[in-house]
Amino acid sequence: MKYISKTVGVLSLVSLFTDIASEMLYPILPIYLKSIGYSILFIGILEGITEVVAGYGKGYFGQLSDDTGKRVPFVRLGYALSAIAKPLLSIGQVPFVVLFSRILDRIGKGVRTGARDAILSSEATNKTKARVFGFHRSMDTLGAVLGPSFALVYLYFYPKDYIFLFYLAFLPGIIAIGFTFFLKEKLAQSKQTSLNNQKSNKFISLINYWKTASPNYKKLVVGLLVFAFWNSSDVFLILRSKEAGLNDYQVIGIYIFYNLVYAVFSYPLGVFADKIGLKKMLLCGLGIYAGVYFLMGLVQNPVLILLAFFLYGVYAAATEGISKAWISNVTPSNETATAIGLYAGMQSISAFFASLVAGWLWFLFGAPVTFIVTGVVAVFVILYFLKVKITEETEV
Repeated sequence: MKYISKTVGVLSLVSLFTDIASEMLYPILPIYLKSIGYSILFIGILEGITEVVAGYGKGYFGQLSDDTGKRVPFVRLGYALSAIAKPLLSIGQVPFVVLFSRILDRIGKGVRTGARDAILSSEATNKTKARVFGFHRSMDTLGAVLGPSFALVYLYFYPKDYIFLFYLAFLPGIIAIGFTFFLKEKLAQSKQTSLNNQKSNKFISLINYWKTASPNYKKLVVGLLVFAFWNSSDVFLILRSKEAGLNDYQVIGIYIFYNLVYAVFSYPLGVFADKIGLKKMLLCGLGIYAGVYFLMGLVQNPVLILLAFFLYGVYAAATEGISKAWISNVTPSNETATAIGLYAGMQSISAFFASLVAGWLWFLFGAPVTFIVTGVVAVFVILYFLKVKITEETEV
């Protein structure tokens, strides 16, 4: 743990408490909205709009962070917006307020993501980035274990008392904001990015970054986005679990189990990735992903479904933080927030379309075809990365 600095520790605690707040509500929000009369179509449109908003925000505010040379204000504001959005959901009878709350939450995610990941990158070397990102991801995902677990226990004793849960979710959000005041801006970052202050912050300038980005960044992101375009929402895995005969409590339990595996494996796999190389770890993760989707497409045995979710947690630990660490290694340090933000933004938008494609395949051909086709695409992405050569930036 000697490579985990105080700043990385503080950011990890901020993410932990924020994710506790978010994940307390994630499993029950669709149930709540449906219970008060919202249609599945409205819920789908709502989530689609919020993903697009978060997607563009990650790129735009990531670039703005690079342009201004500031990180901490974006982190603090982003987490604050997400915390404020939680209690607004209690006014669920007003569609506009629900939409506003979800958009505010996603704007918060967009504001903080690029700047936060740039801070994590600056706290590591090229040889330690995977473990730093892995540790942060582990703490973040631990929140996805604690949040739903708390919600599950609370609703067991107070069934359908969703409103008070929205207010309770505000508390860990406030704690997260408090931790952001322990973050200090590095003066070196402002000097390092001073040349970027001349860049335009207009909408089009974010698109222009792709034109000026290094070939290595483009080759890496193209492969990641092809995968993202087919990597649909975890909701489809949950629906497949329901088809296998699991009840509601078992489905929530298996979702918690997946996040627990994700949290436990993120840091050790990050350490291992620093030793064997980020590319090898990412390819291992994609290989596991393909195996999971083939398994989910071919079987409905509850025991094998549990195995699939275990492996899915390992896949997530082997790819999420690793991909960001790799992007930061092929990008100049004064462009880190823009590079990761643009990728994260396009990833969010791709995920939205991935879910549309998966839903279309499921509707026309059934679940097995949906999962098998996605697994095949993952294999092709592996072959792509085996063929292309991506050179990392040399540390100064």
